[in-house]
Amino acid sequence: NRCTIKKIMSDNLTSADRPENAPAHCPGVSSESAGKAAPCAGCPNQGLCSSGAGRAGPDPDLDRIRDRLAGVRRKLLVLSGKGGVGKSTVSVCLARAFAAAAADDGQVETPVHQQPQLQVGLLDVDICGPSVPTMLGLLGETVHQSADGWSPVYADESLAVMSVAFLLASPDEAVVWRGPRKNGLIKQFLRDVDWGQLDYLLIDTPPGTSDEHLSIVQLLKSAGVDGAIIVTTPQEVSLLDARKEVNFCRRLGVPVLGVVENMSGYVCPNCTRKSDIFPATTGGAAAMCKEFGLPLLARVPIEPGLARALDQGQCPIDTMPDGSETMTAMRLLVDQLRTALP
Repeated sequence: NRCTIKKIMSDNLTSADRPENAPAHCPGVSSESAGKAAPCAGCPNQGLCSSGAGRAGPDPDLDRIRDRLAGVRRKLLVLSGKGGVGKSTVSVCLARAFAAAAADDGQVETPVHQQPQLQVGLLDVDICGPSVPTMLGLLGETVHQSADGWSPVYADESLAVMSVAFLLASPDEAVVWRGPRKNGLIKQFLRDVDWGQLDYLLIDTPPGTSDEHLSIVQLLKSAGVDGAIIVTTPQEVSLLDARKEVNFCRRLGVPVLGVVENMSGYVCPNCTRKSDIFPATTGGAAAMCKEFGLPLLARVPIEPGLARALDQGQCPIDTMPDGSETMTAMRLLVDQLRTALP
């Protein structure tokens, strides 16, 4: 049966740790400070929370998520502190590059083109701005439910995708949800999607360090997060928030695999000359990586052909010219991640 957004909304009402009418900084009904913290003053749920009624045992869904993702070898978060830095573009290009890579089956004598491809999943948890389906040419696709759970949509035989966009009646429909509903849907994505056997699951997150990010890390605690890739642009206004993202990961124990500097120069499609659109006034991502002791994984330039391919839902590996700096950077990024996470 086709999943409907109304059912998702009703399911989410009972799945969150924070009541819908809770104040902005609610510590959560299962917290030891529930009903006692300063933000609890005046909350209609204060008496119930302070009684400890909401502090149940461990969430049983954590074990279900662990079992559901048992067939996923590596789980990677793609994060950005600032919106508009091209995080989803990097996620899609990275997923395409992973899916095009030959799996290492240990048979070194087998030609690369005869080896099986890596199996990749891309989970779009940017609930209010799901752009991944458009970039992958999957707009208008829907999610179906089977006895094994929700079936992801396939961009090709080795790339499975899940997004809230598949649940909306129209691509122009706004998702006007508070945090608890969004967190509930994220839990359903992790618990109910039948990914099968994957080499890599990339999770494209919304910008910032908010409820959704906390939920993802906490829900994946039992299944394990192998690391995070942080996307930024060269200018300081973006790096300010990228530093916050690094500290967020460190505070929650998520390994930071490195940083991708997106929009790192503009490549003219005519003369191929490269110009800096966003000047690295404080040293760019390289300086930030040196400050935090992180590897700079890739510098990805602005290429008009890439924007055109993703707007049309085409695979940039097929449409970009040989020697494209963007796709070369993505292939090198895949090689680095496969080396770091064998």
